[in-house]
Amino acid sequence: MAKSTANSFWLSSKGLAAISLIGFVSYFLLMEHRQHLFEYLPLLILLLCPLMHVFMHGGHGHKHGAADNAEPQATQSDKEVTFKEGYEQGRKDALRDDNEGGRPHG
Repeated sequence: MAKSTANSFWLSSKGLAAISLIGFVSYFLLMEHRQHLFEYLPLLILLLCPLMHVFMHGGHGHKHGAADNAEPQATQSDKEVTFKEGYEQGRKDALRDDNEGGRPHG
């Protein structure tokens, strides 16, 4: 069930006050320390890379344990090729069955 916007913290008076406070503090912090920010910006970008790898690779299906010893999973292109081969074989079987009077093979 979707959460109602009437119950949302960020739209309450305390939430709007928190957003305002965060905005004001961020603005003044950036204005006062702009030179330091630009000085270390390349380093901050480089330090962000490992964090992105740690937190963003969670949805790729990397599983550890017994699955490590298993054969590697088929790539998407392998799956597509297998699907197409099966599809073509099914069409050939269907055409053959139609030409033989509808008898199922098997």
